[in-house]
Amino acid sequence: MNRTLLSLVVPFYNEQESIAHFFPRVTAILDGLDGVDFEIVCVNDGSRDGTYQALVAAARGDARIRVIDLTRNFGKEAALTAGLDEAKGDIVIPFDADLQDPPELIPQMVAKWREGFDVVVARRVDRRSDTFMKRKSALLFYRFHNKLADVKIPENVGDFRLMSREVIEALKHLPESRRFMKGLFAWVGFRTAMVDYVREARSAGETSFSAWKLWNFALEGLTSFSTAPLRIWFYLGSTIALLSFAFACEIIIKTLVKGVAVPGYASLLVSILFMGGVQLIGIGIIGEYVGRIYIESKRRPVYLIRSCFQLDRTEAPSQDGCV
Repeated sequence: MNRTLLSLVVPFYNEQESIAHFFPRVTAILDGLDGVDFEIVCVNDGSRDGTYQALVAAARGDARIRVIDLTRNFGKEAALTAGLDEAKGDIVIPFDADLQDPPELIPQMVAKWREGFDVVVARRVDRRSDTFMKRKSALLFYRFHNKLADVKIPENVGDFRLMSREVIEALKHLPESRRFMKGLFAWVGFRTAMVDYVREARSAGETSFSAWKLWNFALEGLTSFSTAPLRIWFYLGSTIALLSFAFACEIIIKTLVKGVAVPGYASLLVSILFMGGVQLIGIGIIGEYVGRIYIESKRRPVYLIRSCFQLDRTEAPSQDGCV
């Protein structure tokens, strides 16, 4: 019987403390899968600590571990893209190094795939390990995004999912440089199943996602899959223009018919400041989309690889990938 190759794709950024916990727990689960061989594709996303050295040390002891070292920190979305491009598996699972997503769920995901599903997403039904603000902001993001965007993202579903080789090949055909992977995963579609789990606390270390990074991430997701903010600003501008016209008519009538004096500088100042603020916000929204066009027009690669390491290969620089 042909054995299935599973690729676990894991971005690492300053995760030196987590590595000692990561490999023993993950390999114990993957070793127990019937009829499945596996590889762990570790992408070092420009870590500033000893993450790369720790990954290479782990790879020297296990030929199933591959280490992809990027030239600098390109961000999680780029690192995840690099891992998906390098993965050889019949099925591929993106995974976080902090172990908040339990690897014990992988056998259930593989079972769902064997039932005929191309994608098996993991949904977080309990996020008490996250802070109150992170839970609430995530809830608001999913609901706001799904109301405005054409591509709906399942609530409380992250990158942790199983995808077949067909899904991975479809993702490789998406050319954008600024990548919002949750949206791209949803955009390609395919037959999808869902399994629920409870999100755990980090195994070690601290998250690198600040409130500012999360805000920018949410903005990236919204502008990647929706032009609704531009459309909203058109309707807002039209409404303000109509109200202004109505107010001008009222002033003319009061002045010519009733002889009422034109209101003074206070109302005029408030109107000018209000309209100035609205215009600046509108320009900012337009600028966000123009900036995306500008970046995409350069056609820069999403990431660059410095070197690849695997036990049965020599470590060598690579510009075109490691597979």
